[in-house]
Amino acid sequence: MWYPAAFVAPKATSAPKTIVATSQEELVDIAESNRDALGKGLGFWDPLGCSKMSFWTLTNEQTIGYLRHAEIKHGRVAMAAFLGFCVQCTDLVKGEHTYLPYRGYVADVSPQEQWDNIPVIAKLQILTFIGMLESYGEIPGEVPHYTAPGGIPGYYPPLVGKRPEFLFNLYDPFNFFDEDTPEDKERGLNVELNNGRLAQLGIIGLLSVSKGLAVPPIDSIEGFPKYSGDVMVPFEGQLHVAMPELAAWTEATFASHLP
Repeated sequence: MWYPAAFVAPKATSAPKTIVATSQEELVDIAESNRDALGKGLGFWDPLGCSKMSFWTLTNEQTIGYLRHAEIKHGRVAMAAFLGFCVQCTDLVKGEHTYLPYRGYVADVSPQEQWDNIPVIAKLQILTFIGMLESYGEIPGEVPHYTAPGGIPGYYPPLVGKRPEFLFNLYDPFNFFDEDTPEDKERGLNVELNNGRLAQLGIIGLLSVSKGLAVPPIDSIEGFPKYSGDVMVPFEGQLHVAMPELAAWTEATFASHLP
């Protein structure tokens, strides 16, 4: 989220310490001031106490910046996933095509089956592109890293002029937000955070209904696409089940380079 950093002056007798983006008090204030949609009435909610933890080599304040950035990023991914699921259910995408979009294309199948049918080389290209976007997002740009002094959780750096493959910036490609005031940006990022939370619930609901579970009101949609596979297999370290072609290709490639 785009909020001012909290700076705490070190004591004169102490060694300089790393100042971080968000304090415990600021985190509570942000949550209490977010009263839209899912933020309304919920306030500060941290049942696992993660905001009091220190991950890896990070301090507690740096961990808070990391968690805020992670929530915003997961919300953005969930919004893309939810819209993607809906689009892939339309006849324009899943229907018959004069020219097949990829080898092995099968019409009128669920979004999950569409992914299963994509050739292994296409899966690798998609995963590589996602990895590139992830790495680009760690570029500090005009502001420090989100765990550093002055860092802004949720900030994605402009890439035009830094990466030759991009003609537009991925965030705000048409400069719609250039004239926004700090208050506008704060309001907009609160809305984005709430929409991201709702999208996370939404995409899990869509996947659950596709497995035959009851998730009102989604499960009342007539003809909702069903899926007999297991969408969680890749997260269980069983890529040989989820993508057998990829597993076979990887095994053959590594085997050919081993002595």
